[in-house]
Amino acid sequence: MRQAMVVPVGEADAGPEVKAVYDDIKATRGIDAIPNFWRAIAHHPPLLRRTWETLKEIMAPGALDPLTKEMIAIAVSATNGCEYCIRSHTASARKLGLTDEMFGELMSVVGMFNETNRLAEAYQVEPDAAFFRRADDGGAK
Repeated sequence: MRQAMVVPVGEADAGPEVKAVYDDIKATRGIDAIPNFWRAIAHHPPLLRRTWETLKEIMAPGALDPLTKEMIAIAVSATNGCEYCIRSHTASARKLGLTDEMFGELMSVVGMFNETNRLAEAYQVEPDAAFFRRADDGGAK
C-alpha cells in the first residue's frame, strides 16, 4: 500500500479556487467525486488549475479521437510505471470502448517498442537517411 505524500484536499476543505477546478473536473468528466490525483495536487492551486486546463485541452477531440489519446496515455503510463495513471486511463479508455483484446494488443506494442528502443540505444544504431524525409516531400533526396 502506498503512503501518500500529502493528505488529499477534500471537497469540503477546498478553497474557492480549488472548488472551481473541482466543479469543472466533475462537470467535464461527468463524475460525482474528485479523483485522488487532483485532490493531491490541489495543495498548490496554480498547479491544479494549470494541469487540469492543459489536460482538458490535450485530451479534447482533435485530429486524434479520445480513445486513441487514452490509449497513448496508457502506453506512456505503462512505460513510466505509473500504476495510478495506468488504472485511471484504462478506466477512461474502457468507457470509450477499449476491449480486453485491444488492451492486450496495446500492451504488446508497448512492450515490443520498449524492448526495441532499448536495443537501438544500447547498440547506438545510426538512424537511416530515409527517416529524415517526410512522406509528403515528393521523395526528394
